[in-house]
Amino acid sequence: MADSKVSAKLSAADREAVMEAISTIRQKLPFLIDLSTEERKALPKLGDKSRAFVSKALEIAAQNPDFLPRSFDVDEMRRDIELFEALYPILLSLTQLQELVDDTSVAVGSEAYAAGLLVYNYAKASGKGAGLDSMVDDLGRRFARKAKKLQPQTS
Repeated sequence: MADSKVSAKLSAADREAVMEAISTIRQKLPFLIDLSTEERKALPKLGDKSRAFVSKALEIAAQNPDFLPRSFDVDEMRRDIELFEALYPILLSLTQLQELVDDTSVAVGSEAYAAGLLVYNYAKASGKGAGLDSMVDDLGRRFARKAKKLQPQTS
């Protein structure tokens, strides 16, 4: 077999501890919301380039509240900015962690699939008469193609 990128085991206890840690994160962030794709697309985005703009706008609003409508809540704007700034490093850490988990999952899944293909090919080549025929056929169903329905030709 090819060299393995990952050779590890995740114990049930460690898996449970990770799941509990994720649960704790969710509990500590009870205000998290789930946006639909349409809602997400419709919202203006606050990125790195806009952070300075928003901070300056808050300064202007806090120092000159007279030109704003009474319904404008400067304190709510401040809370939104503070929460965004508090969530930002968490988002970066979780994004990095998710990429690592995803890459590891893809790599070990690929290794497992490649090993399965080797077993199948060896069993197919060397397993005749060894009582493996039905098992090889069972594995081979993974590669079976469905016949395409022929369209009746119209004249």
